[in-house]
Amino acid sequence: MKTGLIVIGVILLIIFAFVGMGVSRYNHLIQLETSVDASWAQVENQLQRRVDLIPNLVNTVRGYADHEQEIFTEVANARSRLLAANTPEEQIVANQGLEGSLGRLLAISESYPQLKADGSFIRLQDELAGTENRIAVERMRYNESVQKWNASILQFPTVLIASSFGKTARPFFQATPQAQDVPRVEF
Repeated sequence: MKTGLIVIGVILLIIFAFVGMGVSRYNHLIQLETSVDASWAQVENQLQRRVDLIPNLVNTVRGYADHEQEIFTEVANARSRLLAANTPEEQIVANQGLEGSLGRLLAISESYPQLKADGSFIRLQDELAGTENRIAVERMRYNESVQKWNASILQFPTVLIASSFGKTARPFFQATPQAQDVPRVEF
C-alpha cells in the first residue's frame, strides 16, 4: 500500500513538472511574441512619420517640377498602398514600393537647382533622412525580435507547444532590391 502511494506521488510529481515546464515555455513564447509585436509597432510609428512627411515633400517638389506628374501619382499611390496595408507582410511589400518612389522623387530634385536650394525642401529632406535612420534602427530591432522568436519556436520542446497553439514564424523586414541600386545623377 505504501509503495503504491509513493509511485502515485512520483507520477504526480512528474506530471506537475511537465505541466510546469509547459506553462513556463508557453509564457516565454508569449513574452517573445509580445516583443515582436512591440518592435513592429515601432516600425509602424516610423513608417507613419515618413508617410506624414510625403505630402509636404511632394508639394514642395511640385512647385518646381509640376510637369513631373507621373512621379507624383506614383508616390501618392505607393503612400496609399502603405496606409491600406493591414499585416506586417503587406506593409513590408507596400513600404518597398514607397521607398522606390521616394528615391525617384528625390532624384528629380537634382535636375532643379532652385529646388535643391529651397529652405523648406532642405528641411523636409533632413526630416526624411532622420526618419529613414529611425526606420533603419526600428527595422533592426524588429528583425532581432523576429530572429529570437523564430529560433525559439523551432527549438525542442518549445516547437511542440508553439505548433499546438498555432504559433508560426514571422517575416523579416528586409531591404528592397531597389535599395541596392543607387540612382545615378548626371548633369
